[in-house]
Amino acid sequence: METTDVTRAIAAATSVAASLGLPADEATVLHDSNKLALRLTPCDVFARVALVGQEVARFEIELAQRLAEVGGPVCPLEPRTDPRVHTRDGFAVTLWTYFEPVTPPPSPVDYARALERLHAGMRAVDVPSPRFTDRITEAEEVVADPDRSPELADADRVFLSGRLARLRRAIEGRGAVEQLLHGEPHPGNVLGTTNGPLFVDLETCCRGPVEFDLAHAPEAVCEHYPGIDRELLDECRQLVVAMVAAWRWELGDRFPNGRRFGAELLRLLHEGPPWPTLDTVTRRMRHGTA
Repeated sequence: METTDVTRAIAAATSVAASLGLPADEATVLHDSNKLALRLTPCDVFARVALVGQEVARFEIELAQRLAEVGGPVCPLEPRTDPRVHTRDGFAVTLWTYFEPVTPPPSPVDYARALERLHAGMRAVDVPSPRFTDRITEAEEVVADPDRSPELADADRVFLSGRLARLRRAIEGRGAVEQLLHGEPHPGNVLGTTNGPLFVDLETCCRGPVEFDLAHAPEAVCEHYPGIDRELLDECRQLVVAMVAAWRWELGDRFPNGRRFGAELLRLLHEGPPWPTLDTVTRRMRHGTA
């Protein structure tokens, strides 16, 4: 969010909490992108805030409730309030249970088992959701429109457009079984808690093969997830690299060092396999080895 929006979003979240009898004298920003994640204290509430119209908060709340009913490992809603979307000053605010981070982070085995349980729970709920190909379309639209990605070179625009189209055909052509997925179960969306790993940010849910979800997870996690189609996983990893590359070139993208990250992902796509996971790329860039 823009700085002025962050200030207003914090005010909206603290106002909502206070109106519900939850004292919120301070707010700590945990994550800032198109949505704002806050820890409100002293009530210790995890608040998610987005501009009204730029979120699917009602869907996220309904899905979280349904998954909790079937034992899915998801972050629970704040139990001291009604589970609903609160609107204030143009923002949609949802309130969730806050968990103190635990160390070390979840092991690959625990992470994989939690993701397997999440997928099992998602097979047990029936909610309308987009398909994973809608995510591809979003990336294609960014690449196709120079007004949305003005810094993307013409040659890279043609290359990336072709790669996204080819991967869509290849993955759909496999005819893999599809189900409800998290959509982005990367480490940033996994909370390490004393109750085990819990998944957050269900707004990205979509239908697709489980390999699409696994393509967002660290490689070590995939080694402990049973029944994976390795060739499909490889294609999905390449797809994730291509989609994220497109989003990093979008005008207004707020990802830290986004253009540099986008350029590195384009380089990897040109270079060819093996296709790295996003956490590997991030780690290499952080340590200056990319």
